[in-house]
Amino acid sequence: QVQLVESGGGLVQAGGSLRLECAASGSIFSIDAMGWYRQAPGKQRELVAAITSGGSTEYADSVRGRFTISKDNAKNTVYLQMNSLKPEDAADYYCNARVTRRWPRSTFDAWGQGTLITVSS
Repeated sequence: QVQLVESGGGLVQAGGSLRLECAASGSIFSIDAMGWYRQAPGKQRELVAAITSGGSTEYADSVRGRFTISKDNAKNTVYLQMNSLKPEDAADYYCNARVTRRWPRSTFDAWGQGTLITVSS
């Protein structure tokens, strides 16, 4: 079993900052990439930011320059620093990891339970 546990969501005023954290645990052989997705009511889930094991990053155009993704490989943990938050950033944020399990050896996408971010204007 592999678990992703997220923390750091909550209520923030527009212009404020939040930091999300997601820790992966369980029978992990390796993690190729980790990332954050978000889903607002009535909208499709979308990629916010991702980072590979080598450190390459990808951002949605809407958050580039405001959000920063980083990771601690030793802790299997990914972070999302969100600055200058806007009301349109409000959504459920989900952690994702491309995990290779130890046994039976297989690669799959693991998801966290989601954490809600509310941005007041």
